[in-house]
Amino acid sequence: MQDLVFKASILHEALPYIRRFRGRVFVVKYGGHAMIDPALRDSFARDMTMMKLIGIHPIVVHGGGPQIDAMLGQMGVVSERIDGLRVTDERTMDIVEMVLAGRVNMEIVSLMCHHGARAVGLSGKDDAFLRCERITSMRTKTGREVDPGRVGRVVEVRTEVIDQLVQGGFIPVIAPIGIDAEGRSLNVNADTVAGAVAAATKAEKLLLMTDIDGVRDASGSIASSMTAAAVKALIDDGTISGGMIPKVQSALDALSMGVAKCHVVDGRIQHAALLEVFTDKGIGTEILV
Repeated sequence: MQDLVFKASILHEALPYIRRFRGRVFVVKYGGHAMIDPALRDSFARDMTMMKLIGIHPIVVHGGGPQIDAMLGQMGVVSERIDGLRVTDERTMDIVEMVLAGRVNMEIVSLMCHHGARAVGLSGKDDAFLRCERITSMRTKTGREVDPGRVGRVVEVRTEVIDQLVQGGFIPVIAPIGIDAEGRSLNVNADTVAGAVAAATKAEKLLLMTDIDGVRDASGSIASSMTAAAVKALIDDGTISGGMIPKVQSALDALSMGVAKCHVVDGRIQHAALLEVFTDKGIGTEILV
């Protein structure tokens, strides 16, 4: 009985948020440990299904770094990362596309459908909706300039196919593979794609699920809320570095293009997205203008 009372209280707390966000688009970047642990995978699929059923429109952009690493290891391919971006030669690009747009994407779609959602998998090559250009040079920590290979930056998100899926009752599940002007595949950071999709679809929220508690301030404490200006200062002084840079930069870009709020949440916690959005305190860091 106590458990039922607790669940009822949570539902009552969520009601104002459900009313406020009904009919709105949430873009959710799905990655990290939440994609590996079976219980967390199941929790995430059920949460996205619930959002859709109560009238919120989730759009999922997923990563797949651990799965790519595992496949590269099996094939004896070594890859390097620079500020969270994988250096991608032609062979690596083939593996990245096979893993992300193939196995990983289909597994997510299948699990959501198992829980009653109508989900459809996409990559940026579908309807050529994710237009990108190749990044030709990046600077390493030692100051060396390197060509990262088939790594892209988003130039344009053509939302027609996403809009039609959302309006048709589907959850779009997007693999972060872009397409260049010649129709060739590019590996794009999933956080970056999520931010670009959120901006293009005029999303109410961008949720970045990751393997950390939230964004830490200069004192090392997790901030429950942070302005875009404060985040920029933390990047400039080196507090935010490495793989966190693409995450917070995608949030800053989305905010600058009209997304109301961005949230960095700990995907290692079951129902992390719901707890952040539908409770007063939340569990991660919200970033706002």
